[in-house]
Amino acid sequence: MHIHYLQHVPFEDAANIAVWAHERGHRLTHTRLDLDQPLPEPECLDWLVVMGGPMNVDEHAIYPWLAREKEFIRRVIDRGIRVLGVCLGGQLISTVLGGQVTKNRQKEIGWFPVTLTVEGVASPVFSRFPLEILAFHWHGDTFSIPPGAIRLAASDGCDNQAFQHGRHVVALQFHWDYSLQSVETMIRHCGDELIAAPGIQQPAEMLAHQGRFGEIKTMLHAMLDAMAQGNGHFSFC
Repeated sequence: MHIHYLQHVPFEDAANIAVWAHERGHRLTHTRLDLDQPLPEPECLDWLVVMGGPMNVDEHAIYPWLAREKEFIRRVIDRGIRVLGVCLGGQLISTVLGGQVTKNRQKEIGWFPVTLTVEGVASPVFSRFPLEILAFHWHGDTFSIPPGAIRLAASDGCDNQAFQHGRHVVALQFHWDYSLQSVETMIRHCGDELIAAPGIQQPAEMLAHQGRFGEIKTMLHAMLDAMAQGNGHFSFC
């Protein structure tokens, strides 16, 4: 498969997703939107992944490429191509599908469990996981569940942690994509967010249990395997 990911800032790349793609022998390409790089033709893709970033989905005046990114995501979804969005990526997908992105009731940064909904347990994407799953978080905004989508997961700090739209679109608010190096990089670049507040862990707590990074990598790879097994578009570009 040809997997293409959209990157919004230098310090949030595909991380564990890239590891999975290379291990499975898939072709992986990307667009750096912050560098105004051109987007590919949707028909050349088998899977689009939209990564995270610190911006808000409506900050078009600051990040003018957001408008063309949304249009591109819409075109990819309409073609029936697999799409996965993570954090900001999930929020962009929600917006494109008619949902809304708002401030969450509190920032959620660090390790917090996520609970699957009844629909999440039944979905092939999450059906192999326990009811409560481990996740890393770094977000202040949250998406609504867009029309026609089903809510897959929630947490105490955020009502909407994942949704699925149709058979080929999945959005996550949490991060299974992050590696240990990802979190260390986030601490360097976004450490000003780590104030003393409910829902915000400090660096020592985030990094204390390094075995957790292997756990979320394993869960991510299982989820991606499940998505890859579904019927989907295959490009010939």
